[in-house]
Amino acid sequence: MLAAWTTAGHTSAAASTSHSAAKEDCKVNQTARKHYVNVAVATLWTEPGLARQMDTPSLSSPVDMEKWTSNMATADQRRWLTGKTETQALYGQEVRLLKVQGDWAYVAVVGQSTPRSKYGYPGWLPRKQILTTTTGAAYSKCPVAIVSAKTAKLYDTDRKSSLLTLSFNTRLPLVANEENWLQVHMPDNGTAWLRKQDADVYEQLSDIPAPTGEELVQTGKQFLGLPYLWAGISAYGFDCSGFTSTLYSFHGIALPRDASAQIKEGTPVSWSDMQPGDLMFFAHDNGKGSVHHVSMYIGDGKMMHSPKAGKTVEIISVDTPAYKKEFAGARRYLK
Repeated sequence: MLAAWTTAGHTSAAASTSHSAAKEDCKVNQTARKHYVNVAVATLWTEPGLARQMDTPSLSSPVDMEKWTSNMATADQRRWLTGKTETQALYGQEVRLLKVQGDWAYVAVVGQSTPRSKYGYPGWLPRKQILTTTTGAAYSKCPVAIVSAKTAKLYDTDRKSSLLTLSFNTRLPLVANEENWLQVHMPDNGTAWLRKQDADVYEQLSDIPAPTGEELVQTGKQFLGLPYLWAGISAYGFDCSGFTSTLYSFHGIALPRDASAQIKEGTPVSWSDMQPGDLMFFAHDNGKGSVHHVSMYIGDGKMMHSPKAGKTVEIISVDTPAYKKEFAGARRYLK
């Protein structure tokens, strides 16, 4: 496993010195007008006005992800989201503003690759969940803190008052690195604090070490038992491709957002040659039709996945009949 999972908060050697993690020249003079997610987890919809009363906690600012997900107590209530939500974006993530309609904004999530848009994965979200600023880009050369815990509290300047709870894989520019704390830059140009044990620090994203398949598997296992959430990419719930793309993203490898696009990347591998970390794809018409599901092979004839509404992240045999008959191929993304 990576040090992130064997020690309390991995920090790269280049960024480990107290008070010096943020390079003095990392804040540069930029005036680019950019848009950032300003809630812990923003859920993107296919169109405005679809949400139910029980979805209200996901539409507010701040959001209450625990309340929203607990509101959906049945599989049918979760299944209702299918085809109505698109994806999610995490706090501080850049979005491209494409259109505004009343209180809603049509955006593309920068960094979530899809054939649907050259700008990123598109969808609608409440305008109040994004923040427009000319200062966020000024920290693009700073080291980055990546949340490695399932969830992590972001604390105010007193380091006692919690501002919000961040999800796994949230990324924020690093301002200062102290013995037990990381000071990070927020989209509104303020600063806040993370406990060092909750995040990994890198001078730049290219410093994230290439993972082994076993490391990817171990990262995924911490989410076993987490209920499925259509469009989910956070520690509050994943869909199948949100799960696989998030695991790879945390380890520095960018995959397309959807399974139908993920299968077109990487190197094809045969059923008999699969290794831990490889992704397995499943398609309609006994594996010959459109791809509708993805899982991760974990070794010993087993796979891990976030299957469907009403189920949780689980480990099952690759010989499970319902899946084996729809196997459409496997891909490897590790060198």
